[in-house]
Amino acid sequence: MKNRFRTSMGLALLFMVAAAQAHHAFSMFDMTKTLTLMGTVKEFQWNNPHSFIQLLVPVDGAMQEWSIEMGSPMNLMRIGWKPTSLRAGDKVTVVIHPAREVTNSGSFISGMASDGKRLGN
Repeated sequence: MKNRFRTSMGLALLFMVAAAQAHHAFSMFDMTKTLTLMGTVKEFQWNNPHSFIQLLVPVDGAMQEWSIEMGSPMNLMRIGWKPTSLRAGDKVTVVIHPAREVTNSGSFISGMASDGKRLGN
């Protein structure tokens, strides 16, 4: 009975770890490519489990909205971010890993405000 319980608990733990790993996988982003975007912050979403920058980027006379995925608020705070680090209307330049299949989406690498100040640490 004890061995069956231990085996069941071990399998449950294994599946939980696998699910957590799958959630934090970056396979949806092309980590071999980078893209630099210059635009205006539409919204900075300070949410769990991931924060996002909604960025309006001018392309051929029209505005494209990009969704830039970031880490969790707790992880962002550790590297110098605050909920007020970006505000609607801020001009920024961001470097991202673009999404493989979803258009106008990517994973945040680094950023710079219009005054040349680096975003985060």
